[in-house]
Amino acid sequence: MKLRYNVRVYPSASQRGSLARAFGCARVVWNDALRLRRDAHVQGLPRPTAAELSKRVITEAKKTLERAWLGEVSAVVLQQSLRDLETAYSNFFASKTGARKGPRTGPPKMKKKTARQAIRFTANAHSITKGGKLRLSKIGDLEVRWSRELPSKPSSVTVIKDPSGRYFASFVVEVEDKPLPELDVEETDTGIDLGLSSYAVLRGRKIASPKFFRRQERKLKRAQRAASRKGKGSNNRRKAQQAVAKIHARIADRRRDFIEQETTRIVRESQAVYAEDLNVKGMANRRGRLGKSIHDQSLGRFVRTLEAKCARYGRTFVTIDRWFPSTQQCSTPGCGRLTGPKGREELHVRVWTCTECGTRHDRDENAEANLRAAGRKRVAEMRPEAERQNACGEHVRPRMPGQRSMKQEPTRSPAAARGGAGGNRPRSRG
Repeated sequence: MKLRYNVRVYPSASQRGSLARAFGCARVVWNDALRLRRDAHVQGLPRPTAAELSKRVITEAKKTLERAWLGEVSAVVLQQSLRDLETAYSNFFASKTGARKGPRTGPPKMKKKTARQAIRFTANAHSITKGGKLRLSKIGDLEVRWSRELPSKPSSVTVIKDPSGRYFASFVVEVEDKPLPELDVEETDTGIDLGLSSYAVLRGRKIASPKFFRRQERKLKRAQRAASRKGKGSNNRRKAQQAVAKIHARIADRRRDFIEQETTRIVRESQAVYAEDLNVKGMANRRGRLGKSIHDQSLGRFVRTLEAKCARYGRTFVTIDRWFPSTQQCSTPGCGRLTGPKGREELHVRVWTCTECGTRHDRDENAEANLRAAGRKRVAEMRPEAERQNACGEHVRPRMPGQRSMKQEPTRSPAAARGGAGGNRPRSRG
C-alpha cells in the first residue's frame, strides 16, 4: 500500500525565493489551463486534450514575453500541475455520474496566491543526499527535519507551504502491511460510541473530549478582529492574517496528533473494532448550536484513520449502520427493548432505566455494548462459507426468534419415523 510521510523542511532565503517562483508558475499554468477549458465549454467547442493544453500553456507560453519566466522553474513542476488539473476534472465527472463514492466533488477552481501552495516533483526531479538533505531540481538542497527513516524509495515528493508560512515535504512511499500479534477476540473486541460529552466510549474506558478549537476560540477571535482592522493589501494585514493562520495550524496539529495517538492505541489493544457509520455533515447541518462542536471533534477523520490502521495491522474493522438504535436499545441479555432516550430533545438524558427489565444504564456505555453485539453478529455473517459449517455440515445462518436449529431437534417427526414425507426414505436401486 502507499502512504505519505510528511516532514518539515527549512529552506534558506534564496531557496524560499526559488520556491515562490515555482509556486507561482505552477499556479499560473493551472489557471491558464482551467480558463481554456472553461472557454471551450462555454463556446461549445471540443474539450482540449492534455497534450494540447501542455503545448499552449507551457511550450508556446514560454516563447511569449508575458510568460517567458515559466522557463526559470523545472518543467516537471509545470507538467504535474496540468496532471493535477486533469485528475480534478476526472474526479468531478466521476462524482457527477455516481461512479465516485462519497460526497459530491465540485469542478476545479482558480488558485489564489494567498492560499496553500504546493508543487510536486517526480522521481527523476528529486533525490535525498547522503547528508540527509532533499535535493530538488532548480531549487537546491533543502534542510530536512527527519522524524523517522523512509521505508522505501519515494516515487514522488510534494513541497507544501501552508498559510502560516511553514514548509513541508510529503513523500509517497510503498509500505508493506505489518500484522500485529493476534489477540483474543472475545476479550479484546470493542465497540466505539462517538459523541460530544465524551469523544469516544470504548469497552472499559472513555476518551475525554479534547475540544481543541473551543480552547483557542477566544484567542482566534482576537486575532481575527485585529486582522479585520488592518487596511486591505497592506503589509500589516498580511502579518495579521498569518497570525490567524498560525492559530488554525496549531489547532489542526494538536487534533491530528490526538487522533493518531488514540487510533494507534485502539489498534494495539483491540483485535476487532466496531464503529458507527455516522453522517457527520448531516449532524453538523441540523438546527441548533452543535455544528461547531461536531466539526471540532473531527469524528469522520477519526473513523477513517482507524479503519486504515486496522487494515494495515491485521485488525478487524466493521461499520454499523447509522440507523441502528444503539442508544435506545437495552443491552441487557434477553431484553433488547427500545426504551432508551430518543432524538435530540433527549440528549441531556445520560442515565436511564429500562422500563421492561428495570436495568439502569449509562447512555454511552449501553450504546457501546449494543455496537459490540451488532459487530460480532456482522463478523459472523461475513465469515467464509467453509468456516460457517459445523462438524455435522450444517450452515450456521441467522435464524428468526423462536426458530430452532436442526441439530436441536430431539427426535424425528412422526412422519419421518413412518418413512413418510420428510423422512429418510431408502433410495431405489432400480
